[in-house]
Amino acid sequence: MSKLDPTAALAHAESTWEESILPTLERYIAIPNRSPAYDPQWREHGHMERAVALISDWCRARSVPGLTLEIVRLPGRTPLILMELPGRVDDTVLLYGHLDKQPEVTGWSEGLGPWIPVRRGDRLYGRGGADDGYSAFAAITAIELLARAQVRHARCLVLIEACEESGSGDLPFYVDHLAARIGKPSLVVALDSGCGNYEQLWGTTSLRGLVTGTLRVEILREGVHSGDASGVVPSSFRILRELLSRLEDERTGELRVPELHCAIPADRVAQAAAAAGVLGDSVSARFPFVEGARALGVSAADRVLARTWKPTLSITGMDGIPALGSAGNVLRPFTAAKLSLRVPPSVDGGVASAAVKRVLEANPPYGARVSFHAELPGQGWNAPPFAAWLERAMVEASQSYWGKPAVFMGEGGTIPFMGMLGAKFPEAQFLITGVLGPGANAHGPNEFLHIPTAKRLSCAVAHVLEAHAEARS
Repeated sequence: MSKLDPTAALAHAESTWEESILPTLERYIAIPNRSPAYDPQWREHGHMERAVALISDWCRARSVPGLTLEIVRLPGRTPLILMELPGRVDDTVLLYGHLDKQPEVTGWSEGLGPWIPVRRGDRLYGRGGADDGYSAFAAITAIELLARAQVRHARCLVLIEACEESGSGDLPFYVDHLAARIGKPSLVVALDSGCGNYEQLWGTTSLRGLVTGTLRVEILREGVHSGDASGVVPSSFRILRELLSRLEDERTGELRVPELHCAIPADRVAQAAAAAGVLGDSVSARFPFVEGARALGVSAADRVLARTWKPTLSITGMDGIPALGSAGNVLRPFTAAKLSLRVPPSVDGGVASAAVKRVLEANPPYGARVSFHAELPGQGWNAPPFAAWLERAMVEASQSYWGKPAVFMGEGGTIPFMGMLGAKFPEAQFLITGVLGPGANAHGPNEFLHIPTAKRLSCAVAHVLEAHAEARS
């Protein structure tokens, strides 16, 4: 029997979020602390330090006896917040989140903006509130709930990094630096994932990997009159389009490179079918299609698997192409495109990246200068089977705080930390969850945090921490 009373826990979470967390989170949203990949001068601008100070000050002020907080700094790296709370069980739980943000992007609705916190009903709009500024507040609130109820728990380490949106390039250095303090956690809780709806607890069972890079095609040393040269000089855009067809069947979206595929485990197929049964048409209806447009795939189950276990290609940026107002009659010297390939959880990111480079650069059409400059790949992750105690705790937490059973599903995004921790601690259990549900639109315009889900999730994490302590006793 849980000692954590759900009614009392939710009431405390409600008051904490309304009176303290949300006002602080609004101040956090107003800080343009873009991840280093999008703000190379982040040190000079000071926004990251402001975000670190804001979150650290809030956490230090909470009534959690024994909680310590340290801002860890390695030369040339983004800072990292490390919090520690001793436990009454000889074990360790590692809770993870991040505080850096994606860039602004365009397309925000009237009255909204990336650095403008706006609350409308159950939603708090603004960049980074849901991805992933809320995580530190939710983790400490969960720990505070246990302390208030005098519930036993293992030693808790809360790690909040500042480089996740840039691929967590700094994180391995911190994990190695802190290895002795981290020890060997038997449970990892990460709050940077998604949820299929806002009506129950969602456990993430897998994450796709990420291969990114810039494909550049050069055909001329400088631009020339299109009327003079077209028909003799091939278009750099057409060459790029031909190269992309080596990767992707443009009619179906299927990727053609074998190294980007893997067999889908039977248990993940079954979980996808179960999740599709809960979500139905919302698997595709959650996205803002223009009128008359339709989704890929035939069924909801097909679509769940396509966004979690199949490789995809997206073009996320282009260079060498002027804006329409500046588009003269010129045959341009080059075209460059930023490629973002999501690869299945068990595909090796390094192997996939090398395969993409080999396919794109081989035998360039018309002898053009073709290069693919790959970035550090993000490794996917497939969770180990849930221990009986963890699956039971998640089901109980979902029933206690949402009134519906928990659902388990893969996610299409990448959290590099998970692959790293999965390899380093192969015996650990993982609770990966989050608040990025329908319409939350992380990385895009009109990102919002669904406030009731954040409150309930704080309580659900506390329930799982209590169950973990009981299981390890």
